Amino acid sequence: MSLSSFLSYLSLEKNYSSHTVSAYQKDIESFSAYCTSEYELESIANVDYGIIRSWIVDLVNSGITNRSINRKVASLKAYYKFLLRTEQIKINPLSKHKALKTGKKVEVPFSEKEMRDLFTQIPFESDFEGVRNRLLIELLYTTGIRRAELIHLKMSDVDFEAETIKVLGKRNKERFVPLLGTTTALFKEYFKERGQLVSISDEPLVFLTKTGKKIYETLVYRIINGYFSKVSSKVKKSPHILRHTFATHLLNKGADLNSVKELLGHSSLASTQVYTHNSIAELKKVHASSHPRGKK
Repeated sequence: MSLSSFLSYLSLEKNYSSHTVSAYQKDIESFSAYCTSEYELESIANVDYGIIRSWIVDLVNSGITNRSINRKVASLKAYYKFLLRTEQIKINPLSKHKALKTGKKVEVPFSEKEMRDLFTQIPFESDFEGVRNRLLIELLYTTGIRRAELIHLKMSDVDFEAETIKVLGKRNKERFVPLLGTTTALFKEYFKERGQLVSISDEPLVFLTKTGKKIYETLVYRIINGYFSKVSSKVKKSPHILRHTFATHLLNKGADLNSVKELLGHSSLASTQVYTHNSIAELKKVHASSHPRGKK
């Protein structure tokens, strides 16, 4: 009962997306399964920190990264805070827990040359999938939207007249993102191909498979990874790297940090500032080559 009420709280009061709520549920159920198998506990409401610590050790030994473990523990911590607030427990077993140390996560964006090469040297088929894939990549790069936002984009969210898309972001927060002329043209081309599909089961959604069903996360990843493997030797080639590339390229060209924040749908500047390290590297080059004392 306490878990279902917690999940309802996340969905209704915290306004978390169904994807986020599902992640919390999986983390808590995973810990509950551990407590059942290792300690024969029927409830995790009143466990002590020692049991949680043994679960963390088990996760470390299984090869899960510290970053992923911290996320799982954060789900559990939020759950116990809820139980404490609703007076279902008297002590939060994680009140003094300290997160595991993690290395600084550095994500290298695609270069402007790599992006140019992709659009000018890599052929896209002229059929439904080829046009869809080109639009998908173009949209991620020119708007910086998240993979989940792209998957759930609706036909009614695309406004050709205003040249914008309405994006439903984290915590169901809406924002409007402008479209470039090239992206608008690709949308129109894709809609023609989409209209010729034999059957469509997920009609409201923009991006579909060739069988007319909603596109899914692993397919989006495979599309990005497949095309960029032809132009980039970077280890990580994912939809999020395209979001990172979008922000970095804008900042490198002098875009205002606040504007980039709004385009990305971040709630605070701190989230946007993680994208500035590449911009600073670019500024160093300009500084060294332009300043009289920097010339050799």
